[in-house]
Amino acid sequence: MFRFDLQHECDGARRGVFHTPRGDVQTPGFMPVGTVGTVKGLTIDQVAATGADMILGNTYHLRLRPGHETVARLGGLHKMCGWDGPILTDSGGFQVFSLGALNRVTEHAATFRSHLDGAKIELTPEHSIEIQQALGSDVAMVLDHVIALPASATEVEDALARSIRWAKRCRDVADRPEQALFAIVQGGLDPVLRRQCATELASMPFEGYAVGGLSVGETPEEMYATAAITTEYLPPEKPRYLMGVGTPRDLLENIARGIDLFDCVMPTRNGRNALAFTDEGPIKLRNAVHREDTRPVMEDCVCLACRHSRGYLRHLFNANEMLGPILLSHHNLMYYGRLMREARAAIEAGQFSEFATMKLRGWGFEPMSVSANGVH
Repeated sequence: MFRFDLQHECDGARRGVFHTPRGDVQTPGFMPVGTVGTVKGLTIDQVAATGADMILGNTYHLRLRPGHETVARLGGLHKMCGWDGPILTDSGGFQVFSLGALNRVTEHAATFRSHLDGAKIELTPEHSIEIQQALGSDVAMVLDHVIALPASATEVEDALARSIRWAKRCRDVADRPEQALFAIVQGGLDPVLRRQCATELASMPFEGYAVGGLSVGETPEEMYATAAITTEYLPPEKPRYLMGVGTPRDLLENIARGIDLFDCVMPTRNGRNALAFTDEGPIKLRNAVHREDTRPVMEDCVCLACRHSRGYLRHLFNANEMLGPILLSHHNLMYYGRLMREARAAIEAGQFSEFATMKLRGWGFEPMSVSANGVH
């Protein structure tokens, strides 16, 4: 039911299509984050207008409310939120990590206290799959052990080994052919451990592979190097997903390192805080310089926000009007969607390096260094 067609390669970047029962996902692609069954502040139609093929939901948050059993009784996550396309659900591993002192990880499970009411919850790999099957997502993620960076070699090795064992446990209980299962590569910033984890997981029958354990305290350069090392050992015929990343620069840098799929709360979170992404870099619309600015955020953008002036958008935020965050969230997701479409076109044309260089210079960054075999 799931197939990945790799159609073009250019400067390390890959152009492909991930085929699912609910529709095709064009890659490289960005998945808007709908943590609790909604992309915050936007209707499903507005999300679809950004060009997104697949959105993301979260196992941990939906387990707490409304509860995965409730979601199932409401017809599943697709029917509940009104999204007809593919949905990927995260396993809850990152949320367990983010709870910090509230969690305890053993070989059996991650045990933690709900951030809502303090109730004790045990999340095993088997229970994570049970929840995701009840939600009815098209792609489920294995439960992994996420740790903060920097970390000791012992901590990284322990989390890596446990993530592999948990991936096997998830694979053993996943029994819905209409739901793909993606493994998650851990290993910190250690090239040897990343290779070990990627190689072991690649030997198992997963429909896709994610690069996890990044965007947790490392520098951008460390992230890019680790992504490049990891993708080198992943099957080329399967989609590659970099979890929780990132800025527009992060997307292009990691596309050049062989990544196909991304998700991040950054476009909507920043939009709610009056920051807009543009080809000239981010714009902070609360700044007084925009008080009487009649220009849109971007001249050639067709989002809801760019029907209005920067001055009006600044007024909405300063007046604490809910329309401001809605409009700018839509703009940022439209910007990410357009960036992905342009990247795909550049790969097809054999001009990804030139495209990425132009974008990076517009954002104030040095161009990436690429060779015929990709980034170096």
